[in-house]
Amino acid sequence: MARLRSSYVCQNCGAITQRWQGKCESCGEWNTIIEEAAALGVGAAATRRGAAGRAFPLEDLSGVSKPEPRVVTGVDELDRVAGGGFVPGSATLIGGEPGIGKSTLLIQACAAVARSGARVVYVSGEESTAQVRLRAQRLGLQGAPVQLAAQTLVEDIVATLASGDAPKFVVIDSIQTMWSDAIESAPGTVSQVRGAAQALIRFAKASGSALLIVGHVTKDGQIAGPRVVEHMVDAVFSFEGDGAHAFRLLRAAKNRFGATDEVGVFEMTGAGLAEVPNPSALFLGGRDAAAAPGASVFAGVEGARPLLVEIQALVAPTSLGTPRRAVVGWEPNRLAMVLAVLESHAGLKLGAYDIYLNVAGGLRVAEPAADLAAAAALISSLTGAILPHDAVYFGEIALSGSVRPVSHTGLRLKEAAKLGFARAFAPPAPNAEGEAAGASVAPIGSVASLAALIAAAAVEAKTSAAQASNRARLPTHAG
Repeated sequence: MARLRSSYVCQNCGAITQRWQGKCESCGEWNTIIEEAAALGVGAAATRRGAAGRAFPLEDLSGVSKPEPRVVTGVDELDRVAGGGFVPGSATLIGGEPGIGKSTLLIQACAAVARSGARVVYVSGEESTAQVRLRAQRLGLQGAPVQLAAQTLVEDIVATLASGDAPKFVVIDSIQTMWSDAIESAPGTVSQVRGAAQALIRFAKASGSALLIVGHVTKDGQIAGPRVVEHMVDAVFSFEGDGAHAFRLLRAAKNRFGATDEVGVFEMTGAGLAEVPNPSALFLGGRDAAAAPGASVFAGVEGARPLLVEIQALVAPTSLGTPRRAVVGWEPNRLAMVLAVLESHAGLKLGAYDIYLNVAGGLRVAEPAADLAAAAALISSLTGAILPHDAVYFGEIALSGSVRPVSHTGLRLKEAAKLGFARAFAPPAPNAEGEAAGASVAPIGSVASLAALIAAAAVEAKTSAAQASNRARLPTHAG
């Protein structure tokens, strides 16, 4: 019998080398390469060299495909990100930081589907069934007919799922704990993760079950294991959040059956994850009632949902040779570009100041339309001017200093008007979309005009304050 050859596989990126080395040349990580024995994949047949293949029929594009009804979980925010529900036979990978609430979200979804009369199976490789029951009791879901199992051997899991009626909804928590007898390596290695995912996805495609797989994440926030697993599944969701805040965000990085720009918003409560139908009110709930310089409200859009969030900036004189630039919730390169445009086209000298920018509430904003709101907050902090409390800002800043129009203007303005904002500083719209939304739009064509507008307000405020101070110092005469 021929001896199985060994290969050396990077546990971070899945790259294969013929010898061990301390640093992976593909991803640059150290001490991630381990030796793994070459073996056949899960469920693979013996090697048949020279065997003829079997011909299969081909179809043309004119065929009619009947769309299958989606599996609706009843958790509206989860169904929104999935594109209206999960397609039968699909495989979805969900990743997130430890303790962010992945298992809580999935047990709530399982309970909702099971209560509709469908067979639901929850397989945990990290917790016992008693621990899963305790979580269900805390969430008030102990009466849901969800079938539980604590198992990690893939062959046993597939055989159990195939017995009886095919389940409609299957959750595997998590893929890094699964292993197979057909692969000679430890659970969690690249070979085991790839092989276990392949076997589970094959079962989902054959049976029509909607499969949800939980994946661990690395210290960089990426889903652990080989990237080929993300290509094998139909959708990749990311569950994000900050331990200092109660809200959680569910985003889709990949979705073959829906849009990838949708976002689901949840709030962590004592009774589990609660859906947030109006996230703008949540993110603006802690906004200071007393106006202060350096704070602007950005009217953004995530997918088809408008989101209003406060952007805070602090511009302070530096005591260092190199000014500090600290950003939370926004792209640092985007901040550097906005600062360069403000210096070049608005005449602001920011080289002697430390600059801090924060998106309040812990939300991460990636939309270019936030440029104008960030610029307004920076100018406000530098000049000491207080921005209007009833105004929102949105628009993309070009390197020429002009403000470019953005999409979904009417959607942003309607959301702002619903929350009590009467004005919007935005780029000139080519149509009357803003007027149709019933909002007052103040067109901003360039960052120079924005800086002049805020500076004029600062001068007016200082003049009014000086006049009030002079009147207070005047002596009063009685009789």
